Amino acid sequence: MGLTLLFGFLVASTVLAGFVAVWRIMSAQNPVEERLKEYGVAAELAAPRRAGGRTERWPILSRFLSGLAFGPKLTYMLMQAGISLSPAEFVLMVLALGGVLAAAGWWLSAAFLGLPATLGVLLGIVAAPLALLYVRLRQGRRKKAFTTQLPRMLTMLVGALRVGYGLTQALDTIRAELPAPMSVELGRALRDINLGLPLPQALEEMADRAGSDNLDLVVTAIIVQHELGGNLGQTLEIIGDTIRDRIRIKQEITVFTSQQTMTGILLALLPVGLCVVLLMINPEYMRRLFDPGITRIMLVAAIVMEIAGFLVMRKILAIEV
Repeated sequence: MGLTLLFGFLVASTVLAGFVAVWRIMSAQNPVEERLKEYGVAAELAAPRRAGGRTERWPILSRFLSGLAFGPKLTYMLMQAGISLSPAEFVLMVLALGGVLAAAGWWLSAAFLGLPATLGVLLGIVAAPLALLYVRLRQGRRKKAFTTQLPRMLTMLVGALRVGYGLTQALDTIRAELPAPMSVELGRALRDINLGLPLPQALEEMADRAGSDNLDLVVTAIIVQHELGGNLGQTLEIIGDTIRDRIRIKQEITVFTSQQTMTGILLALLPVGLCVVLLMINPEYMRRLFDPGITRIMLVAAIVMEIAGFLVMRKILAIEV
């Protein structure tokens, strides 16, 4: 009876969290924020100076997240990944996902393994790492896109400066020529400048949103030349050559380590795939892994060692340039 009530409460909480999260995302914003959003400064302009985005709509959860160590870090992770969710909304979505996975695992565990909650608890715990992995993947893909577009952007910027364009006029010309995400971030920075934000601050916030070390280098050079003067075109040309060399070396490293990367992925997925196949073919055989005693300890130890081995292999192959 107690397990039934707990399961019902879990399902009800999951559904409620899911509906609340979807409603908050799709709900109408404040008219002032809607007006500012047309100029691209509703969340982007204020993100570095407050908890991030629309977190104020969840004051209790926002204060709780800001008091934790990973709260500000989560704000910048979402911003750099290009995900238009506040940390509070992201946490609600993760809780909803965890509840759904826990309910599905609970049902599968009871239907195939004859256990009340083992698989459900495991799947519910996995929700947060899966969500963070998705954010990391989006963040890495966006950083890679910025790095790929930087050489072309610098070439165009140097050419525009040499023909007599001002810096903001040159950036506006580049914004119209480049695809996203570079054009999107340049457009936001230019709108911030047109609304009165100082150019160095607008460029720094653009670099924070991008999260690219190469773009940080370019922005730093522009700010220094803006404050002290000098030949900005020549400086950016040198930086562009440096970035091209770094991209070339990084691509060579990726080619040389591709076989080891695929080996690590296959070794990590092989036990999981084998477990799923055996669970479908002979559930009674796999059920013994979930029996109380040493078998459960062995299962948990195997999962921990599998994750640790995968992370160690990725760390070895992550060669910084």
